[in-house]
Amino acid sequence: MIDIHPSAKVSHLADIEDSVRGTRIVIGAHSVIDSFVKVKPAGGVGDLVVGEHVVINAGCVFYTGNGIRMGNHVAIAANCTFAPVNHAYAERDRLIREQGFQPSKGGITIEDDVWIGANCVLLDGAVLRQGCVVGAGSVVRGELRAYTVYAGHPLRAVGART
Repeated sequence: MIDIHPSAKVSHLADIEDSVRGTRIVIGAHSVIDSFVKVKPAGGVGDLVVGEHVVINAGCVFYTGNGIRMGNHVAIAANCTFAPVNHAYAERDRLIREQGFQPSKGGITIEDDVWIGANCVLLDGAVLRQGCVVGAGSVVRGELRAYTVYAGHPLRAVGART
């Protein structure tokens, strides 16, 4: 089910696939989805819920996997990937693509007033607390405290935002 608020703006060049598993894709009021944004319900049964006044710039990819929950007033720069799912790979006698997926680490949670720089990757279990700033090119796989600036080293916040 795809539910786009009437005041949201979604580029006609965005590609939002509907789920065959019945999961939800929700875009909140006054949010903007730019050209070449891809939403793919893959790898799990999680929903993608985008809050109000969110801006998602060109080239971002969202695999719904174990779910992505995004608060209000979030800004996402170009070419970011959100992958709340992990392939299983432990069985050496089976192809990775045949092993399914690992258990969920909780999906991805992004609280209010977060800025994510260009070319970032957010993985299953990422939690970005209110007011975080994630520097361009970062990989996030754990929790970032509220109002911190994160500069790419896995799970290392570099200081409080003032």
